[in-house]
Amino acid sequence: MMKNLSYCLMLIALLCSTTFALNAQSRKSLSPTSYKKEVGINVEGKSRTYYFLDTDRKSVITVKGPGKLQVLSRAQFVPSQKVKVNYNILYTIDGGTQKQIKVKSAVRSTKSTFVNGALGVPGQLMKIEILLNRGTHTIEFSLPENSPGVATRFIFTPTKEKKREWIGFYTAQSSDIVELVANETSVSYYRFSTEKPLRVEVIGPTELRVFTRVEFTYNMRGNVHYRVQVKNNDRIINTYQMSSRRSEATSYLHGKDLVPGKACEFIIDVPSGRQIYELIPLDKDKNSILVRMMIPKVDVKKKR
Repeated sequence: MMKNLSYCLMLIALLCSTTFALNAQSRKSLSPTSYKKEVGINVEGKSRTYYFLDTDRKSVITVKGPGKLQVLSRAQFVPSQKVKVNYNILYTIDGGTQKQIKVKSAVRSTKSTFVNGALGVPGQLMKIEILLNRGTHTIEFSLPENSPGVATRFIFTPTKEKKREWIGFYTAQSSDIVELVANETSVSYYRFSTEKPLRVEVIGPTELRVFTRVEFTYNMRGNVHYRVQVKNNDRIINTYQMSSRRSEATSYLHGKDLVPGKACEFIIDVPSGRQIYELIPLDKDKNSILVRMMIPKVDVKKKR
């Protein structure tokens, strides 16, 4: 009996340690683009790279979900600073509504120091998590006016999404339909542009899974960055910033003048009721864009 109990305890300990190791391997530290001001902080003997946020310039994190984005923040205490400080971090996800991370009564850390001691003393570590669904996301961070200095780190942990079956969703709008071929299978896409945005009507609640591909000419090389704005009933709800390169596995069924880019994905959360969405490319200097949409199979029976 005691041997069996010991064996079970050892097995549980092994499973826990394996799970912890896998989670540690999947976690990754992200570096912002656009505004990027590094600062070194010693944390219990180890130097960590943090990034100061700014009131005017945005620090941009780009990541592919689903997963959890952990925002680690520390206030900057200068010699004349009060014993405790409050600060807010502003952020937007995919150009949506601005949100705030509110930190109250932050105090100086007793275990951490700036590598450059002239910067003062870092505050205690504060953590919050931002949940991201599948697809590529752009999260912009900044500070409000008259904010104390705030240094941040960004840790992303991918998560597994619950399996579901998706099927194609087709709009009744008269659009330019393009057939693409991948792995000997033909798939229909819609072509849309700044001059000819795509409108689609959906009955919620559901999710609309959107795949976009920028169209390349043969003389285009490297990555192409492009933006797609999404409106719901004429109100801007998101602006997705994406980057793609020429696909090596997908081609046009008809026509050889262009090359499709690799697919970029995002999800639109559709609220209850009849919703009208409009997808608008924002970059007039780019070529047209192809789009394919899908919804969960369980939502197909809803009237559209």
